[in-house]
Amino acid sequence: MSRPDTPPLRELFTAFAAASISGFGGVLPFARRMMVEQKQWLTEAEFADLFSFCQFIPGANVVNLSVCVGARFHGPIGAFTALMGMLVPPTLVILLLGTFYTQFGESPVMKGIFHGLGAAAAGLVVSTAIKMGRNLSTKAHYLFAALAFGAIALWRIPLINMLLVLAPVSIVWQFLRRR
Repeated sequence: MSRPDTPPLRELFTAFAAASISGFGGVLPFARRMMVEQKQWLTEAEFADLFSFCQFIPGANVVNLSVCVGARFHGPIGAFTALMGMLVPPTLVILLLGTFYTQFGESPVMKGIFHGLGAAAAGLVVSTAIKMGRNLSTKAHYLFAALAFGAIALWRIPLINMLLVLAPVSIVWQFLRRR
């Protein structure tokens, strides 16, 4: 079931585990860098397409992405291995941090740390969006991206409503464009 260039299961687990514990506030930038730049398991275009699909299906986007990438290389066992790499390490970390936060979370120092982490996480998300935006090739792609951003960030339209409108429109547009 695996291809000659397929990473071993251990590498799937450790790569997703490393990405998952690197991403306080968001794993996407670390997962993208690992899959596209470091491991070269996906091209930039493959990542953008697969991530778009994973955003559309229920569940956490990057968790869905780990399942899809693991399945691509090793089928169901690869999907499970990548999923465990994505979930087990941060689960252990959050259990430890939750215990710590329960004891010290109200201190001014801890509040400052959490505000700083939030700003860093926002910066990581913006930098990843910019990197993924390099893959946009037409004015319509930029228009769809701007509409999605405006719908969610500016007009506060719920994600599911935005997806129910923009996803079919963009799929039909892409279909017609390729014909």
